[in-house]
Amino acid sequence: MSMHGNQENLSPHIVRQVYKEFASLKNEPVEGIQITMNEDDVSEIHATLEGPQGTPFAGGIFKMKICLTKEFPSSPPKGFFLTKIFHPNVSALGEICVNTLKQDWNSKMGIRNVLLTIKCLLIHPNPESALNEEAGRLLLEHYEDYEARAKLMTEIHALPSTGKTNKPDEKPSTSGIHRHMEGASGGPAVKKHAAEKLLEKKKKEKKRGLKRL
Repeated sequence: MSMHGNQENLSPHIVRQVYKEFASLKNEPVEGIQITMNEDDVSEIHATLEGPQGTPFAGGIFKMKICLTKEFPSSPPKGFFLTKIFHPNVSALGEICVNTLKQDWNSKMGIRNVLLTIKCLLIHPNPESALNEEAGRLLLEHYEDYEARAKLMTEIHALPSTGKTNKPDEKPSTSGIHRHMEGASGGPAVKKHAAEKLLEKKKKEKKRGLKRL
């Protein structure tokens, strides 16, 4: 068996544990997520994630990978989106920033927890730990613009192919933005969450203003 990535640094016990969890995820998958694993390197797990309904990512199929570090499970794995996405907690290079993959991690958590966390992140972004500062700012201050950008990126990069291909000089469709401008609604949970964050931010600013008086 050839070795790549970090598998050579994982103990046989951890390798068996990963295989066991992989089998569990095949038998009882996380809704909307399909996983594949390279048997030559169990330290890298690939998955496809369906964009949750009610979010700007609905209808998209997002490819991602989870990389187990040599310290796993004492330290969390690293998550990356391979499909481009406009999201506060995903960098331009696809790196995912989420507390469960950082300070909230504990060794009892597994791959299923990571997949669930990333799925939830698409439903409830956290602009306070943004890797994409522009997306975080728009989410808090101009949700409509954030939603339009996220929908457009989803339409360009994540919509499944239906056999139709654009002509070389044909520009990508911007129907996502047009539908939004015409009043289509989407992501009420995300919009409510963003509004609450903005209200909290304004309250803090008001308190600081009163203290200066």
